[in-house]
Amino acid sequence: MSVIANLIEVRALPDYKLWLHYDDGVVGEVDLSQLVGKGVFKLWNDYRRFEQVVIGPHGELAWGDDIDLCADALYLELSGKRPEEVFASLRTEHVDA
Repeated sequence: MSVIANLIEVRALPDYKLWLHYDDGVVGEVDLSQLVGKGVFKLWNDYRRFEQVVIGPHGELAWGDDIDLCADALYLELSGKRPEEVFASLRTEHVDA
């Protein structure tokens, strides 16, 4: 049974990118620049706030109490895996009637 890996390290990079490292060895960069200035992401108009990213208590990416992002969704993007590959409850079984 596959499960989503745990995010173990995050670093803010220039141009609103994050470098992520998961405990199964998946490593890579995600570009979040398309979010800047929209809704709660207005916080990132001050780039210094974007740089304050941390891994939250539940494994999420967090910017204080203002913003959090699901590390699982970013894992799927980096790894190229489909949700069905890592979440057993999403798998469908073929049944011949």
